[in-house]
Amino acid sequence: MQQAPVAFPFRPGDRVMVPPYGIGVVYGTCSRQVAGQQAAYYAIEFPQSSSRAYVPVGAPRGAGMRLALTSCETPRLLRQLQHGRLSLPPQWSARQRQVTEILVSGDPYVLATLTCELRRWNNGRGLPDLDRQAFRRAIRLLEQEVSGLEDLEARQVRELLGSAWNEGPQ
Repeated sequence: MQQAPVAFPFRPGDRVMVPPYGIGVVYGTCSRQVAGQQAAYYAIEFPQSSSRAYVPVGAPRGAGMRLALTSCETPRLLRQLQHGRLSLPPQWSARQRQVTEILVSGDPYVLATLTCELRRWNNGRGLPDLDRQAFRRAIRLLEQEVSGLEDLEARQVRELLGSAWNEGPQ
């Protein structure tokens, strides 16, 4: 009995998000042996570093892998970045758990909402060190998400993120 060829939803050259690594590019598939079994993996390179990742072809969503944003999605991202609201717990440990879950998820719209809320906090009273680190991580992930996109909203996102780096209490 012959097996039908596997259809790969990701192709070489696709820009993908792989939390928590960031934006990478699929450069192909490969077969690797893990626990005595051969399995197919997407091979992903990250232009921002010399890192590579291998994500199972059979379960890319389980690893959080998704296509990176495109120009048609940047208007929504910009709106979230400008007007997003997020209720963060005032207690440090609960807030850090929630923030960490958001960062690990890699969801650009939730990251934009988190960035908007932390920016609001930063401008109001400044951020404690761990919140500042999370703020910067969210900004870096969003910057990667819109890198290479040249539509007006992507440029506005980059400008807003660039200015957020240097803002502080007013």
